[in-house]
Amino acid sequence: MASSSDVTASAGDTPEPPESSSAHRGRVRARRAAVMAVPATLVAAGLAVLTAEGALGVQFAISGMPFTVTATELNGTGFAQFGGLDEMAPGSPNEGDTGGQVLVVTSAIKNATLTKLCQSVDLGGTNLLITAGSGADKVTASDLTTDSTELSGDAAFNNIEIGNDASTLTKGGAKGPIGVFSQQADTVRIANLRQTNYATTAGVFKLPGLKLRFSGSGC
Repeated sequence: MASSSDVTASAGDTPEPPESSSAHRGRVRARRAAVMAVPATLVAAGLAVLTAEGALGVQFAISGMPFTVTATELNGTGFAQFGGLDEMAPGSPNEGDTGGQVLVVTSAIKNATLTKLCQSVDLGGTNLLITAGSGADKVTASDLTTDSTELSGDAAFNNIEIGNDASTLTKGGAKGPIGVFSQQADTVRIANLRQTNYATTAGVFKLPGLKLRFSGSGC
């Protein structure tokens, strides 16, 4: 509790908050506001794929290093998508001027199959490369979630609903924050999928023909 001398200082003696702190709060508010509009632009562009901010954000702090994921085809049942924010560990060297936050498109797929999956992360001069599902058996996943900043591909949805409140979603097994724009569908198919991701989780993730190696090029 403050003493009487602490609270009787004149208005002229009241210190101004540091400009950097005010600017940081402004950036955070702007990013939170931007969450409301992100999925709408994805629908117009015919893009989609994978995440649940509620599942990811509370489980781990992201490294802040993006990774690329590609697949010749993704098929999923039970799909949901909405905007979110991922948080880096406090003091992460990767935070730059973001304050340790990354604005992401969050989506969820209850059951998914992926053909010719490739994942790569740039380590600076070399890439850690993972491939799977190039043979007869495809990559399969349940409760698959991914946080993405860029998505592209040729998408098709069955029984899509656009404009839901994210807290009311029922089809993808995940819900977002109340008041956030979202979409959901019974099924999703994406050909020539390409993503820039910051996090992925799955209840079960099966990767037949898995190969991990270092490479001069990524996916």
